[in-house]
Amino acid sequence: MQASAEGRPLEWQPSSRNRNPVTIRLKQRSVMPGFGLSLGYTVFYLCLIVLIPLSAAFLKASRLTWHEFWHLVLSPRAVASYRLSFGASLISAAINLVFGVLAAWVLVRYQFPGKRLFDSLVDLPFALPTAVAGISLTAIYSPNGWLGKPLAAIGIQAAYTWLGVVIALTFIGLPFVVRTVQPVLEELDKELEEAAASLGAGRLQTFVRVLLPTILPAAITGFSMAFARAVGEYGSVIFIAGNMPMRTEITPLLIITKLQEYDYGGATAIAVAMLVVSFALLLPINLLQSWSSRRQVKETLPDAPVAAFASAAVRPG
Repeated sequence: MQASAEGRPLEWQPSSRNRNPVTIRLKQRSVMPGFGLSLGYTVFYLCLIVLIPLSAAFLKASRLTWHEFWHLVLSPRAVASYRLSFGASLISAAINLVFGVLAAWVLVRYQFPGKRLFDSLVDLPFALPTAVAGISLTAIYSPNGWLGKPLAAIGIQAAYTWLGVVIALTFIGLPFVVRTVQPVLEELDKELEEAAASLGAGRLQTFVRVLLPTILPAAITGFSMAFARAVGEYGSVIFIAGNMPMRTEITPLLIITKLQEYDYGGATAIAVAMLVVSFALLLPINLLQSWSSRRQVKETLPDAPVAAFASAAVRPG
């Protein structure tokens, strides 16, 4: 067997005396060995951890009739829990989108005493047990707490209301935005801002036309991750929410209540409805992130000079 000039194995052609000529091709080895084994393990692990439990929920809910399913899913108590869970999750994710980007900007661009401590505190919601976070937030924002007492003096009650749910979800979702935007800001070339300033762009114009398109995909990723975490949050919310049906009861708590009442069909029906709505909300967010990334790649040429890119970014229109 010989090899061609490009290093590829040549095909072996049998002699014409063979009645059934067969072309033998030698399989070319992959550059990275073990791809088949690693891919099979990944698919197996994904099925074991994600797909099989989700399939079990859909299978359990399929045992209900359509009338029973819609009666459980669209009951007034369930609809009120959907409204609180998804509404509070969107509000908290939007708050984290703004202040998370601001916190990442401060951590990257400024030097101040206690910066390392502040940077480590951002990851506190990751390490802190959710029950501990819920108890701490309830103690702080209760009518007699450190922050709840001054808020109550001006007529604002945080604990045991929908506002307490938003506060808890904002607390647990902040690290997602900060940790996704921070690496992008660290790799961002400061010469872009200097070139934009030298071309006459103001600070607001520089941020909107030069910096924002760069950090937007990461910010959308952090927003979607914070929203997904907030939708399924349970431990840090049940203490500060008050858990009043039709008012401050979140959907995960309603599912737990159904399970404690041995209503497995109702619990899985509500879980399936929540899962479908979550996918429906995350799909446009992911599409927006993909579109923003493609647009950034088209507008940013890797070999283009910095001044040329800044000039194209700050030009009128």
